[in-house]
Amino acid sequence: MIKFLVNGLLRDRQRSLIPILVVTIGVCITVFFHAYLRGTLGEMIDSTARFQTGHIKIMSRAYAENSDQKPNDLSLIGVGQITADLQQKYPEMTWVQRIQFGGLLDIPDANGETLSQGPVFGMGVDLLSSGSSEIKLLNIEKALVRGRLPQNSGEILISDGLARRLEIKPGEKSTLFTSTMYGSIATYNFTVVGTIRFGFAVMDRGAMIVDLTDIRNAMDMEDAAGEILGYMPNRIYDDQKAAIIVDQFNANHSVVSDDFAPVMGKLKELSNLSDYLVMAEYLGLILVFVFVFIMSIVLWNVGLLGGLRRYGEVGLRIAIGEQKGSVYRSMIYESIFVGLTGSIIGTLFGLSAAYCLQVWGWDISSMVKNITMMYPSVIRAKITKETYYIGFFPGLFSTVFGTALSGIGIYKRQTAQLFKELEV
Repeated sequence: MIKFLVNGLLRDRQRSLIPILVVTIGVCITVFFHAYLRGTLGEMIDSTARFQTGHIKIMSRAYAENSDQKPNDLSLIGVGQITADLQQKYPEMTWVQRIQFGGLLDIPDANGETLSQGPVFGMGVDLLSSGSSEIKLLNIEKALVRGRLPQNSGEILISDGLARRLEIKPGEKSTLFTSTMYGSIATYNFTVVGTIRFGFAVMDRGAMIVDLTDIRNAMDMEDAAGEILGYMPNRIYDDQKAAIIVDQFNANHSVVSDDFAPVMGKLKELSNLSDYLVMAEYLGLILVFVFVFIMSIVLWNVGLLGGLRRYGEVGLRIAIGEQKGSVYRSMIYESIFVGLTGSIIGTLFGLSAAYCLQVWGWDISSMVKNITMMYPSVIRAKITKETYYIGFFPGLFSTVFGTALSGIGIYKRQTAQLFKELEV
């Protein structure tokens, strides 16, 4: 019976071509946008964690209240002991200390006079300690455009765009003007040894990466840091696990009323990405629901038109004694075949498009020049295991549902009228 129905669909393209095309287009869009959203949202979340919040972040209470201003005068003190305690209690996690600061980078000429200068957004990270994970966490090696990584004290990296604006090359001297932890003016000489491009407009406009020890010396922040960031194994964020760690830590420090006491927060709370994280969790269901609904309506109308064209065929089958339920089920079987065929073809097209976007990407740097979020300037898709089968849900459900709705008319056919219809 199944073979008979399949042969009928293959030989009568009017019964199968349009439904298969509709399913193919819908599934292709579903698969592609699933991979696109996974890639874009995943990159936003990962980059926010790497550069700004970590999976977990510890700050002083006063610093946390004004965290957008990066107030280093409210930094944590005694971070060495805090980090050691965290590493002992949560050894599976990676803990790093960071200092984020702003300042003015001055480029002198041969006479020591100002040649050019520009504002910088600086980040003090552990670059020179043996076993440091910061170079890997920030993907600094991959971001290197010119020059080399810092190997000695007093060496820094700056964004390639900033270097070109200031007309500075690797190996040249520079002076940082900023403020110390206690509010006084600080100046410190550095050697620019390399330029970097992370692929995020907010970082590439004027980033400066300096070793943690150097910036502590410059800003008079001995054993102090603005933030302590924690990363879960394999850099995979688990919100439930993060919530448990945050609750335990804050409960242990809630008895301290000092504004400089440490407080912990998690990525979902600190990054303003909670809506994006919820979307990332439910985007598969959203896509499936939307396309099931849209394609069901389209296929319902296609089924109604096909039912009108096959009005005589259905009537003849009922007139010769075939049960209405049998006719109805045969149409459902046809829709399953159509849904499977369209889903397979649509998935292949969607995966092909997603793979191209994943490998080559789409450069939108001209559209995100002034954006302040950690939004990638090159959009890439990400093919996950869900991408391979998510298109079959709207592909199958929509065809079956659409056929089920349009086929209800079979039960309204009156056998007494069939012979008159057949005579005509």
